[in-house]
Amino acid sequence: MNFQQLRSLREATRRGYNLTEVAAMMHTSQPGVSRQIRELEDELGVEIFIRAGKRLTGLTPPGETLLPIVERLLLEADNLRRVGQDYADSAQGRLSIAATHSQARYALPHAVRDFRALFPDVTLHLHQGSPRQVADMLLSGEADIGVATEALSSHEALVTLSCYRWTHSIVLPHGHPLLALQAPVSLEQLAQYPIITYEQGYTGRSHIDQAFARAGLVPEIVLTAMDADVIKTYVELGMSVGIVASIAFDPDRDRHLQALDARHLFALNVTRLGLRKGVWLRGYAYRFIEAFAPTLTMEVVERALRQDGPEPWGDHI
Repeated sequence: MNFQQLRSLREATRRGYNLTEVAAMMHTSQPGVSRQIRELEDELGVEIFIRAGKRLTGLTPPGETLLPIVERLLLEADNLRRVGQDYADSAQGRLSIAATHSQARYALPHAVRDFRALFPDVTLHLHQGSPRQVADMLLSGEADIGVATEALSSHEALVTLSCYRWTHSIVLPHGHPLLALQAPVSLEQLAQYPIITYEQGYTGRSHIDQAFARAGLVPEIVLTAMDADVIKTYVELGMSVGIVASIAFDPDRDRHLQALDARHLFALNVTRLGLRKGVWLRGYAYRFIEAFAPTLTMEVVERALRQDGPEPWGDHI
């Protein structure tokens, strides 16, 4: 039994049993992957995969039992390598961060800058994706740290830590009638105008939908986008009003727009930092986490990974 066989099993399940994709990922041939799988089955004395001719279509009951064990073995192998690297040279290596666009664009830049000043020989890889993609990158080991508002806390294989809480703002072009109101804008007043906001599953969109639903209102959502920059661009053209994360509005940068605080309309959102359970983090990874969320010290993160402490709260934004 060898790690190449175990990786072949794991990657086959991750890539929908498509051995061509597995072979490309592992830089080998499809017959080579098939041989590794067959040799593992022969050594264990069980059929791991369900087959339809030469194609793999699923896992047998023994395969479903074996897969979590294989995942743990490969994770521990990665942990061993990281421990060795940390002791050999604690200031060199790579760190992979997965984040949604909003987090990468508005929340992470200062942490990245400060981290680079402390660890110039560590290569940072910043991956952007949807909340679901961020979770998948963590689960697959492609990312060491994930940052998102949605999705992370729903995965049992991930440890999540609250970084900060934030609210939404309404962005409007200059001279919009809502800016002339003497009292804070209401949902009823907001629903009178076409709205541009985030796609489903992004940046607190669920809280926006829930607020209108509770009020018995059906707003006219004329355009959705994954990030605030796109939303603001179309609001600036006068198409409608926009709802974005408050952190995404900067009065100096967005001088053609104005913003109204919407914290009284929509529930607070929580940005979470995600880590894969059982992962061994290199020392500089803890420093990055603390640069991003000062309340998440090494002690706090280690306690959360051991699952013997309460979840800490970060700052309000």
